[in-house]
Amino acid sequence: MARPPRAAFVTLLASALCLGLAGGANAVPTSAPAVLAPAVPEGAAPTTVGVQKALAGVLADAALGKHRGVYVYDVDHDKVVFSAGTALPYTPASTLKLLTTVSALSTLGAEHRFTTKVVSAGNGSIVLVGGGDPLLAAKPSLRDYPTRATLAALAASTAKSLKAQGVTSVTLGYDASLFTGPAGNAKWEANYLPEGIAARTSALWVDEGRIARGMAKRSDSPAQAAAGVFAKLLATSGIKVAGAGKPKVAPAGAQELAKVQSPTVGQIVEYVNLHSDNDGAEVLLRHVGLATKHGGSYVGGVAGVEETLTKLGLDVGKAQIYDGSGLTRTNKVPLDLLAGAIRMAASKDHPELRHLLTGLPIAGFSGSLEERFGAGTAGAGTGMVRAKTGTLTGVHSLAGMVRTRSGTLLAFAVASDSVPVPKTLDARAALDRAAAILANCGC
Repeated sequence: MARPPRAAFVTLLASALCLGLAGGANAVPTSAPAVLAPAVPEGAAPTTVGVQKALAGVLADAALGKHRGVYVYDVDHDKVVFSAGTALPYTPASTLKLLTTVSALSTLGAEHRFTTKVVSAGNGSIVLVGGGDPLLAAKPSLRDYPTRATLAALAASTAKSLKAQGVTSVTLGYDASLFTGPAGNAKWEANYLPEGIAARTSALWVDEGRIARGMAKRSDSPAQAAAGVFAKLLATSGIKVAGAGKPKVAPAGAQELAKVQSPTVGQIVEYVNLHSDNDGAEVLLRHVGLATKHGGSYVGGVAGVEETLTKLGLDVGKAQIYDGSGLTRTNKVPLDLLAGAIRMAASKDHPELRHLLTGLPIAGFSGSLEERFGAGTAGAGTGMVRAKTGTLTGVHSLAGMVRTRSGTLLAFAVASDSVPVPKTLDARAALDRAAAILANCGC
């Protein structure tokens, strides 16, 4: 049975929305059942021999270099279908975010939110306290999804509380002490922080530490910059701030004047994976460290991720993890571990991890896969493949899920960390073809 082309999905959707409307006001509307029956495999499950034969051409593509591999797991039948080139772990690039985000969902819970607040420190002093909200923004934007907490809203609420107490002038401190350790990763390339490829991770920042929203350049002191933005917003709301904000740990039990809360962890995980947000992933790593009692540092976060993955039943023995985003090339992760995160999130035993799947980019439609799967054999994967991408110079990876022609759900990871630079686009296309073949597999 042929798959409908991309345009057909739009047509089908429009047709579905219009059902029941053609008859005008007297039409009887139709609706789907309250609960849809789960997808059940209807044909034979993919076989090892069948998948091996289907992928043989892709795995032989010279563009993938010498170290290339694939791992395919049948989620419905709980078994490995096929693997090749998996003796050694791979530099995962951004597919590492799957491990960070699945750990965040497991330890924090999908409904958890991070709080940014202002407390009274006495004697006309207030403290802006960072709660590690990775998506905290200066001002609201209609383009934002999920809807973000803003310093503008926090300043307005703070001003209201202060005026109710007869206060119109304050000194401002800022507290970013929730996270500890170095703000940058020693294993990142030297140009990452100066060129804005990554931010200095902080429990208090605005617009991910950017000097201006939409710009790559980042502040050398994200917490101080956030306090400066907040002071200006307070002034707009009628509260004078004397002097520049200074670092200050909020007193224990201090009176709360106002607060704003982040989107849920589930929504943040979806955002991080859809857009491959390096900065958001690094913040979530720190939160995993805190949630597992290892502390809010890089070391604590990595220990927390490894502990969490182990509790989920995944083997981290061959993995070497040094950050939460995959920016460092020193990360080494087996393909079965990357596919394992997908497998766990799809398991009936772990509904709390579903946001890992719902945030995956869709081939040809969204996120980091929006401009991929558009031509040749890979085009058959459009709309059928959901996967996290990973890209560094010489490194390409793809890990996600597909449902085959027979209806079998597969979790997969395919990668190469030895791609010749002139073959970059060819290698990426090869990974897309591999995923598309699995989605259209009658094997």
